[in-house]
Amino acid sequence: MSTVHRKSRQDAPAGFFACEAAGLRWLAAAGGVPVVEVLDVADDHLDLVRLLPVPPDAAAARAFGRDLARTHDAGAAAFGAPPDGWSGDGWFGPLDAPLPMPAGSYDAWGPFLADCRIEPVARDLRRAGLTTPQDDDAFGRLADLLRAGRWDDGEPPARLHGDLWQGNVVWTARGATLIDPAAHGGHRETDLAMLELFGLPHLDEVLRGYEEVHPLPGRRHRVGLHQLYPVAVHALLFGGGYVAQTRALLRDVLV
Repeated sequence: MSTVHRKSRQDAPAGFFACEAAGLRWLAAAGGVPVVEVLDVADDHLDLVRLLPVPPDAAAARAFGRDLARTHDAGAAAFGAPPDGWSGDGWFGPLDAPLPMPAGSYDAWGPFLADCRIEPVARDLRRAGLTTPQDDDAFGRLADLLRAGRWDDGEPPARLHGDLWQGNVVWTARGATLIDPAAHGGHRETDLAMLELFGLPHLDEVLRGYEEVHPLPGRRHRVGLHQLYPVAVHALLFGGGYVAQTRALLRDVLV
């Protein structure tokens, strides 16, 4: 078996693979969770060390939680900041249909989330005919509340993976290893909410390990807010039940 895994797309957006490579290196530099090693990057491909999966266990999951907290604690220049080695916007979503993910430089999380995540995805959903006028009004109210700082908690910008669902966590002999990031500076609970959204083996142990390093008082009350953007992107890409799930999350967040 080859020791190299190649991701490729001939018509990839300009800089797509360079952005991903920068994100992987930035996450690795944190010294927390192991990250797949970048071997080569070009306009149409990214070469990575091939990972050999092993079954996860509770001890590895708890170590992953501790290491993820340390990765987050390495920080970022600002909320919305791209990874070192990359400037400008990034991408979020599958290789064959990535959506632009606006970058920014914000002192607080709420205005960043409103400007760079909630309003862009709400606009795209509206243009696709997937929202009602009531949905559009609700997105607008949420953006106003975010800009007013309703959910800001004084946490500094964390070094996020940004697309941390279970498919981007590979369990290896080294422990959980990260692949396929949408890396940026954001709120640490965003990565945790993504893990919870799509499930992860031994998630309770991951969360216990995380809180051993960085406690998260009140996190349970904010999970839906952090899940709204990725669910809305899934609604845009795949429609179906994700549209109803987006509407339900939006309603619950505004209660």
